[in-house]
Amino acid sequence: MATSTASRRCAFARGCLAALALPLVLALAGGAGARAAGDGAVNGARLRAAAAQDDVATIHRLLAEGTTVDARDRDGRTALLVATRANRIAAARALIEAGADVNAVDAIHDTPFLYAGASGHREILEMTLAHGADLRSTNRFGGTALIPAAERAHVDTVRILIDAGVAVDHVNNLGWTALLEAIILGDGGARHQAVVALLIRAGADPSLADREGVTPLAHARRRGFDAIAATLIAAGAR
Repeated sequence: MATSTASRRCAFARGCLAALALPLVLALAGGAGARAAGDGAVNGARLRAAAAQDDVATIHRLLAEGTTVDARDRDGRTALLVATRANRIAAARALIEAGADVNAVDAIHDTPFLYAGASGHREILEMTLAHGADLRSTNRFGGTALIPAAERAHVDTVRILIDAGVAVDHVNNLGWTALLEAIILGDGGARHQAVVALLIRAGADPSLADREGVTPLAHARRRGFDAIAATLIAAGAR
């Protein structure tokens, strides 16, 4: 009888110890997980800072230590997008070669590809195109990379995007094509004239009107862009 009672007491004690140990194990595991997540966030921030500074050595070290190449900040920006915004070519190359996503979308719908195109960052743009850039992707205005490139008269970038196969007559949320935007928001100078010529040569419709029915030719005439108007007329614009 005494032996049975002692056995029951031992079993009860073991159960109590197990019950107490489980929460402790879980707490320790949770703490380790939280620390790992915190370390990941810190290293992600360091990676983005290194990208902004074109610090390739630090980029390589952080990636070798296991930092996620596409770690994002609170605005959804990856290190590659940070490098692209600052036109840090060496950093962008190191990140892309490490597998960074050239189509990673941030909170305002920018991607490394879209931003490089819009900003005329030719070297980074070419790298994104060589690593799977989505030619049909659009920015927060519903426009392809070609439309802001045309508006800002990045002639080389416009040529690159046309050659890559970006649709020349894509219409954005404002109802404008790259041709319309180059005229409506352009200055009519030599660079915008070159952009219009490139778009026409690539097959852009010279008579495709905006939502109000105003054609590129009408816009050019209203703004006194005689050289652009002449190019449009030669292409059969109405």
